[in-house]
Amino acid sequence: MELSAANEIARSEAPAPSAVAADASNAAPPLIRAVNLRKLFPTPEGREIEAVRDVSFEVRAGQIYGLLGPNGAGKTTTLRIVSGLLRAASGRVEISGYDATDEPEFVRRKIGFLTSNTGLYARLTPIEVLRYFGVLYDLSREAIDERVEALVELLEMHKFKETRCGALSTGQKQRTNIARALIADPPILIMDEPTLGLDVISNRLILRFIAQQAALGKAILLSTHALDEIERLCGRIGLMHSGTLIAEGSLAELCARTGKDRLSEVFLSLVHPDEPTFAH
Repeated sequence: MELSAANEIARSEAPAPSAVAADASNAAPPLIRAVNLRKLFPTPEGREIEAVRDVSFEVRAGQIYGLLGPNGAGKTTTLRIVSGLLRAASGRVEISGYDATDEPEFVRRKIGFLTSNTGLYARLTPIEVLRYFGVLYDLSREAIDERVEALVELLEMHKFKETRCGALSTGQKQRTNIARALIADPPILIMDEPTLGLDVISNRLILRFIAQQAALGKAILLSTHALDEIERLCGRIGLMHSGTLIAEGSLAELCARTGKDRLSEVFLSLVHPDEPTFAH
C-alpha cells in the first residue's frame, strides 16, 4: 500500500479494535510462526530454570495476538525469542516464511520491536532519533522525510517533536519509541507492555494506533497485564503460566471452553480449576 493511502486511512477514526482483529483472514499465511519454543536460564546455584516450554502459536497479517499472564509467566522471554533478541534452546521461529536463525538480518528488518522501558538518546529530539534510525535502516533521505512526517502526524507528536527526549513525559517517550520501531514500516510489530505507566489520553492514542496498524495489514504480537486491552484489542489470545501456553483462541472460544464470561475468570479457571471464581 502506498504511504499516502495508508496515512489517509490512519487519519480517519480508528475502527473498533475487536472488528479489526476479527477481520484478519484465517486463510492468510502467518507472518509469525513459533514452534515448540523452549528457553533455559542458569541460576547462581548452577541449576537451570525453564522459562519457556514448548510454546507454539501463529500470527497472521492484520491480526493482533495478545499474550496474557502474570509476571514470570514467560511472556517477555517469548517476545524476545520471536524478535531475535534471544536464542531459544530448542524450537524455531519463522518470520514471513524465513527461519529466524538462518536469516537473522532479513528477519530483523521485518520486525519493529517495542518494550515499555526502551531507552532513548536523552540529548536528541524525537525527530533526530527517527532520522538516525532511518539511516541505520539504509532508507533514502526522501524516504526518511516521508516516514518521519507520517509518523509525527499519526502519533500526534507535533508539540514535542523538537524537544530533547530527556525532557519528554512517559507518554511522549512511548510515542517516540513506537515511531522509532515503525520508521522502516515493518510488516510485523512486537510490543511488550506498550501502555505500561501511561496516562488515559496516551493509552487511548496508542491503542487506537495499534488498531489502525492492524487495519493496514500488519501482524501484531503484544503482551499486557491489562485484561480490558486484551479483550477489546486482540482477535486471538494466548494464556501463559509458568512458561507454558496453557490455552489460546478468541475470547469467545476461551469463554466457551471454560464456561466463564470474563477473561480473568477464564484464566483463573485454567490455572486453579478447583478453586471457585467470584462473579463480578
